[in-house]
Amino acid sequence: MDTAVSSQHAIRFRGRSFLAFTLTPVPPVAEWLGELDKWIAKSPGFFVGKAVVLDLAGVKLSEQAIGHLVAQLGDRGIRIMGLEGADPALIGPLLPPVLMGGRPGGEEKEPAPQAEPAPAAAPSAAPAAPARQEPASLLIDSPIRSGQSVIFPAGDVTVLGSVASGAEVVAGGSIHIYGTLRGRAMAGSMGDGRARIFCRKNEAELMAIDGYYRTAEDTEAELRGRPVQAWLEDKGLAIKVLE
Repeated sequence: MDTAVSSQHAIRFRGRSFLAFTLTPVPPVAEWLGELDKWIAKSPGFFVGKAVVLDLAGVKLSEQAIGHLVAQLGDRGIRIMGLEGADPALIGPLLPPVLMGGRPGGEEKEPAPQAEPAPAAAPSAAPAAPARQEPASLLIDSPIRSGQSVIFPAGDVTVLGSVASGAEVVAGGSIHIYGTLRGRAMAGSMGDGRARIFCRKNEAELMAIDGYYRTAEDTEAELRGRPVQAWLEDKGLAIKVLE
């Protein structure tokens, strides 16, 4: 008698989180694209290899207009992985998918509902292992070369060396650079407006905190080549020489 043996293939589905940047166009969209072009001109390659979500909550666009905007961004080297704030009924199969359940960086989580008290464990039961704590800071003891990107959304980043032109450091908290900052430093990337940027010598292409930024062209000459700190003040990025 033949015995049928069925083979089982292991198909594994796992959730995985990635840090995505969000672009939020505002009307008139043509002017918004013009401002984006200025950003790209000052920071070429900024969006290369990055996941980008297009938040359409601030504009009312038809399916055709959304497709045109996505194409315009693609021409600028910005690949849109998904849409937010759009009516799913307007999104055809040729457009990126509408993403649900996104949470802005720094948003407080809702408290979990109160559960019924669990019965007491038996005396012989072993205590549960404590949850593993993720580090709240990242230390880099070597220079960051041109083209390199350091992204640490969980907390502060400290660089003992310099950050070359064309390199970038992105931190959920503050950024401390003990060498020369020639590239880009973006602190508070998860919505922390209290984050700061410190560097021993400021030659930055761009500094940003919680989305507010200043480029080399926007920075006063007396702040170049000096030790500085940057922070948010009155919805703008303030930079001051460290005495």
